Amino acid sequence: MADQRPTIAVLGGTGALGSGLAYRWVSAGYSVILGSRSAERAETAADEIRTAIGGTVSGLGNKDAAKAADIVVLTVPHSNQRPSLEEVTAEVQGKILVDVTVPLAPPKVARVNLPPEGSAGKAAQLLLGDGVRVVSAFQNVAAVHLRELDHEINCDVLVSGNDPAARSAVIELVEAANMRGWHAGPIDNAVVAEALTSVLIHMNRRYKIDGAGIRITGEPKAEPK
Repeated sequence: MADQRPTIAVLGGTGALGSGLAYRWVSAGYSVILGSRSAERAETAADEIRTAIGGTVSGLGNKDAAKAADIVVLTVPHSNQRPSLEEVTAEVQGKILVDVTVPLAPPKVARVNLPPEGSAGKAAQLLLGDGVRVVSAFQNVAAVHLRELDHEINCDVLVSGNDPAARSAVIELVEAANMRGWHAGPIDNAVVAEALTSVLIHMNRRYKIDGAGIRITGEPKAEPK
């Protein structure tokens, strides 16, 4: 049977979190395109992954990466979120857009800072429109150990979005990266994971933790909705 796994574009794929997630998805057998404002820089990052673990990975400019992919993952700083989304608005129509943005306000990154829309994920959905299924995820995952494929990432992933099928597709990506994903409701609920990031940053500093994360306790007794 032909491989039906989606091709993933990671915009901001040359950064620590974007390249770390790409590393895990390439290792799991996905075709991944690293996107960047510089196609040359994206291809250099892709070559590093190919050299390390092989797999199918390439680098393109953001627009070309988004156009070529089935699922687009945005892993850029909050200050770059809106211009990045505006650049690829046409290319992501009809697709799933995974928004990993955290609305941090440097230098006070350990203090919760939320945009007027309520969350970065909600802002992305409003900007892109109903033709794009925005899913918010991965905000609480520290990048530090993602390239260590045998390292257990001690963090569950809250997955928020208005389309349950889109959330399920993203949870498959969470599991492919060897983490556990949870349906966390509509995009309005993205505010919780985004705000938690600042709390985790504070705890990392206060307790000298190397990448604090969250765990959801309890055993599910029903199928997620």
